[in-house]
Amino acid sequence: MRITGAQRGHAMKIMRILSIATVALFIAAPAASANSIIATNPMSGATVTVAPSAVSVTGQVALIDGGNSMEVTDPQGKRVDDGVLAIDVTSAVIGLKTLKVAGVYTVTYSLFGEDGIPLEGSFRFTFAAPDVISTPEPTPIETTTPKAEVSNWGTNAFVIGMLVVAFFVLVLLSLYARKIFKER
Repeated sequence: MRITGAQRGHAMKIMRILSIATVALFIAAPAASANSIIATNPMSGATVTVAPSAVSVTGQVALIDGGNSMEVTDPQGKRVDDGVLAIDVTSAVIGLKTLKVAGVYTVTYSLFGEDGIPLEGSFRFTFAAPDVISTPEPTPIETTTPKAEVSNWGTNAFVIGMLVVAFFVLVLLSLYARKIFKER
């Protein structure tokens, strides 16, 4: 039996589609596990009338202890954080000096999750300074820390499963190609 040009073209079309699907899978898999912001305190864009004593950024993935940075600047661009950055599972917290200038404050952060993907960005909040500035008394606040995604076994199982499927498709296509070329 002879292979016609139409049959060869059809086989090539299938190979192209499978190749594109495989490449798309490998591109999409890392993006699916990317870290992103869950919450900030103060909230991005918020106006606060009481000077916060700290600023926090909370992500989806547990943070590593090293290599992280966070900076808070006042409306004139001067740093107002105390330079002490604390990591608590998925949150990074930096203390603040007493805020005295009303205006827009900028928080810039670069945080590294256990997945190795950096979480970088900035947000702003507005401080509406009262006429008389007093240091607020610390009050205990109950917070719930989101459960950290320590293991991405579901993603890993999906990727491994797709690799196994891709392997079997490759084997079947090679057997099909061998059959076609043998019948020439």
